[in-house]
Amino acid sequence: MGAPSFDRFGPIPPLSPVVVSVPHAGRDYPLPLRAAAAVPVASMLALEDRHADTLALAARGDETLIIQRRARAWIDLNRGEDERDPLIDDGARPIPAGAAATKLRSGLGLVPRRAAPGVTLWRRRLGDDEVRLRIAEDHRPYHVALDEALSAARDRFGSALLIDLHSMPPLPGPLSARVVLGDRFGRSAGGQLVHRLEGEIVAAGLIAALNAPYPGGHILNRHGRPQENIHAIQVEIDRRLYLDAGLNMPGKGLAGTAALLRRLIDAATDELLGHDIAIAAE
Repeated sequence: MGAPSFDRFGPIPPLSPVVVSVPHAGRDYPLPLRAAAAVPVASMLALEDRHADTLALAARGDETLIIQRRARAWIDLNRGEDERDPLIDDGARPIPAGAAATKLRSGLGLVPRRAAPGVTLWRRRLGDDEVRLRIAEDHRPYHVALDEALSAARDRFGSALLIDLHSMPPLPGPLSARVVLGDRFGRSAGGQLVHRLEGEIVAAGLIAALNAPYPGGHILNRHGRPQENIHAIQVEIDRRLYLDAGLNMPGKGLAGTAALLRRLIDAATDELLGHDIAIAAE
C-alpha cells in the first residue's frame, strides 16, 4: 500500500484534546473515477464540502487535523463499509428496510450513486474488487488515523473530542440555522460540550440548530464513545459564510468563519480540560 490519501497536520500524541476531521473536502479525482464516470468532474463538485479544508487550516492552532484528499465521489468516509449500493455495486447486499438506509436509498452510500439529484454518477457498475480496494486504501486508513489520534489525545488529557467538520448548502427560510451541530441525538458527545459550542455560535450572532437536519453519520457512530471519554460532534457550516457568491471559492467571510471555528475549538478545549464531562452523555 502506498502513501495515505489524507494529510495529517500535528503530531501523535496530539498537543490538544481536540482533533479535527475534514472528510468531504477532497479535490483529488483519480483517473479510474474519471474514466468510469458518466459526468465531468464539474458535475461532481456538489458532493464536496467545498473548501472546508481551507477553513479548517485557517482556524487551526496546534490541534491535530486530518484532511482527506480523495473526492467524496470516490468513496464517502462518513458511511460504513457495509453501506454499499446494490444499484451500482456488485458486492453490495440488498438495501435494508427502515430509516437507517435512507441515505443509501437516495444514492448517497459508501460509493455515491449520484452527484446531485437527478445526476447519475457512474456509467457502469462497480466490481466488488474495485470497492474493496477503495475501502482498504482510503476508507480504513482514515478511520485508523482518527482512532489513533483520539485515543492518544484521551490518554494524554483524560478526554478527547473529535470535531467532524462539514459544510452545508443554505437551509431554506430567513430564520434557518447557519451552523448545525450533530451528536447523534446525544449518543456521540456529552451534552455540556454540545451546549457550550451552541452557546458560542449564538454569541457570534448566528442561528444554531442541533441534529436537524444533520445529526451526523458513520464518523460519529464509530468514533464517539463518551463512556470512554472520547466525544464526537459534527459541525455543519453554511457555505455562504465563507465562500464566494458562487459557493465555489473562498470568499471574504473566510477569516470571520475561521475565527468562529477557532472559538468553538477553544471552548471545547476549555470544557475538556476543566470538567469531567463523560457522565453528561448518559
